[in-house]
This record gives sequence, C-alpha cells and structure tokens, in this order.
Amino acid sequence: MDDYEPITSFGEDTAEVYDEVDHRPDTPETVTLLAELADGGPALELAVGTGRVALPLAARGIRVDGIDLSPAMVAKLRAKPGGEDLSVTIGDFADVDVAGSYKLIFVVFNTLFNLLTQDEQVRCFVNVARHLTDGGVFVVEAYVPTSLVRLRDDQYVDAEAVGVSEVRLDVARHDPVAQRLEENHVVLSPEGIRMFPVVQRYAWPAELDLMARIGGLERHERWSGWNREPFTATSDRHVSVYGR
Repeated sequence: MDDYEPITSFGEDTAEVYDEVDHRPDTPETVTLLAELADGGPALELAVGTGRVALPLAARGIRVDGIDLSPAMVAKLRAKPGGEDLSVTIGDFADVDVAGSYKLIFVVFNTLFNLLTQDEQVRCFVNVARHLTDGGVFVVEAYVPTSLVRLRDDQYVDAEAVGVSEVRLDVARHDPVAQRLEENHVVLSPEGIRMFPVVQRYAWPAELDLMARIGGLERHERWSGWNREPFTATSDRHVSVYGR
C-alpha cells in the first residue's frame, strides 16, 4: 500500500455503508462520559465522521464542532437530524486550524492512528493543546497493540461475517518496525468484490503519553473503557484523558 492516502478509506463507497458496519454497543457509555468531561462544553471531535458520537453528544445540549478529512462522510452526517447544526471543518486533524477554544477535544475508535507518522501524531497533540481552554481535556480512545506482536508471520485473515449471499474478510499485514498495520476489508458477493483498505500507524500508551508531554499536556486518567474500568496489563484498549 505504498500509494495509500487516508482519504482512500473514507470516500463515497465507505460513507455509503459506514453506519451499517460500524456497530459500537458502547456508544451510550461513550457519550455519557464525554458529556461529563465536557462539563457544559464546547467540544470538538477530531474525525467526526457520520456523527455516531457527535450527534448524541450535541443532543445533550453541548455545542459540538468537528473536523473531518472526508466530505462524503460529513455529507452523511448532514443528512441526519441535527447534522446541519454542527460546524464541521474539512481537513487533516493533525494540522487544520479552528477558531476558538474547547473544554473537550476528543478522538475515538483508534482514529488517532489514521495519522500515519509519529510526526503527524505529535503535531496533533500540539494542535490540540493550542485549542484547549484552561482546565480543558483531550480524550483519546485507542487499542493496545499487544495482540499484533503475537501474529504468526505478522499477518492474518479473519472472517468478519459469513452469509449465504455475502462474505466479509478482514485481511491484514503488520510491520512491527514501522508500527504499521495495513488492512483491507474485502466483501465478496454475487455483485462482485469490493475492497475497503485502511492503514494505521499505531502507538503504545506510553508513547502517546510522551507525545502529550511534547505538546504541553500530561495524562490525567487512563481507563480500559468508557465505564472507567481499571486499566491493567490485560487491557486491550484504553481511554486516556490529557490536560495541562
């Protein structure tokens, strides 16, 4: 995937099916905790997408703005009730500037890793720090890449769904030196083959903490989920809260 660009993963084809395949049963818990941390807002979501989190958070009376790379995903957001009320800036959330400051800035579901270099990820923390109010927090949800180090030959094929008329495969290759996961969700059906590629540059929690320090932030909390479950050696994901 040497010629890969992040917008490839979030174009018209992906936007059309995103809400069908992006089932997150913990969305209510996500919104509840973010609303508490926002403390009245305003809030900014990095990679707002089709509004899975932003719309229910805004429905709680919090002003939510967004940044997203994909006009197609934002169009899906706009088509939903309340979607027209959100201010969304199109651009790369590592660098794009927005007006004003926020009590809460957040990026969920591993999306920070869509920035494909360490430099981009550091720039994101620096950019976020510039837009936090005094007492504001930056919340990052991401996986802990422990399972990747146990892959045989640094690759896998996973059957995500098997049906009579459709099969969904998750195919991936891992580069532990570059901390890079090259993945393709392949859909097989009588209509043909569709592919939804995505590439991530993952970071370990301790590396994220160091990025935060470079940006002028420090970690305040780390949980293994949105219900504030303790983060332990066996946790496969984390919700980390950074502030000044």
